[in-house]
Amino acid sequence: MGMPDADGHGPTDGLPGLPPEWGRVVVPDDASALAEEAAQVRRELRRQAGRSRWRRLPGLAVRRAGRPPLGLPLLVLMVALLTTVAGLFAVTWPRTPRSGDRPTVVPYPTATDLTGRALPALELVDAEESTVSLRALLPAVIILVDGCPCPDRVAEAAALAPPGVTVVTVHGTRAPRPTPVPSGAVVRPLADPGGGLRAFLRLSSRPDTATALLVGRTGTLVRVVPDLRSADDYRADLARLGT
Repeated sequence: MGMPDADGHGPTDGLPGLPPEWGRVVVPDDASALAEEAAQVRRELRRQAGRSRWRRLPGLAVRRAGRPPLGLPLLVLMVALLTTVAGLFAVTWPRTPRSGDRPTVVPYPTATDLTGRALPALELVDAEESTVSLRALLPAVIILVDGCPCPDRVAEAAALAPPGVTVVTVHGTRAPRPTPVPSGAVVRPLADPGGGLRAFLRLSSRPDTATALLVGRTGTLVRVVPDLRSADDYRADLARLGT
């Protein structure tokens, strides 16, 4: 049992000199009785140590106890915002074009560039309005006469064509009936109402201009003459049609 202190405020269990506002201080015989108070003291010490570490970080504001500061997230957000603004500024800023900056133009293939390519599987129309496969007539000399009848050019092709080579004339919307040409050969007239052959050649019909195609047995274009003036334009290639 404790004894009253010197001022008569109450017993201190033999611990003199303690402040009177502490009240009665009891020292237990078993230290395990203080386990709950010791755990509370340790929690308080850890909380104070955490606040001390946040205070020592330079440039970061300390939030309330137990919460991380806002400085680091704000710094990350600011860097991301500045990066985005800089990228937008670089994209939208007008630049003076250099003298060498010119657009690259990729040209469409012209008629002469089609040499060596395969003739598409086109179906034309004869005088009886029957469908005729153009590939079924190969090898052939095909003359587009929708811009010019050019009978002399057709007669030259019929006279020079080797045996087994068909001479085909391609008209516009309607094909005339087959008639012998002055050389005695028969020319196969067909019509191309849809303009598929012109579209393949990328050539428009021009007045007084005929176009000749030399197509081999396998459907490969041997020669394309956009503006046919004479048989001499393709005479050297006629022997290649049967190969």
